[in-house]
Amino acid sequence: MQKTIVILIFTLATITFCNGQKIEIEEVFSGYKFTQNGNQLSMKDLAKTMESNKQAFYLIKKAQSNETLASIIGFIGGGLIGWPIGTAIGGGKANWALAGIGVGFIAVGIPISSSANKKAKEAVELYNSSLNSTSFYKFKPEFEVISTGNGIGLSMIF
Repeated sequence: MQKTIVILIFTLATITFCNGQKIEIEEVFSGYKFTQNGNQLSMKDLAKTMESNKQAFYLIKKAQSNETLASIIGFIGGGLIGWPIGTAIGGGKANWALAGIGVGFIAVGIPISSSANKKAKEAVELYNSSLNSTSFYKFKPEFEVISTGNGIGLSMIF
């Protein structure tokens, strides 16, 4: 009987404290930083982690696509800005219209990047909420030692 009680208490404690691996969100200058167990996660890592949750996986894949698109547009814009600057530094005649077009590309890339960050944050929040709803995270039993006319026992209130 005592073994059964000890095993039951151990199992409940394990389930209570070892719920899913929550992903932490930290706001940084360029968007959000996602960490799990102290390790920073990339979009690819987030997608692998969220494969079990279809809704969160769908959102993180959209965020991943938006991030890729924003990176490509930003790279093109940076190149179009950098080319005239490099030409001017080299002593040639710079085509500043290219730099203006590059600024336009970057201006288009910023909202796409922002959308990717918002979708990634939403996916992580959805993933974390599904962990809490499927685990015994909110289950907090109280244990009391009680005595009756027959002996001493352990009472669990939940």
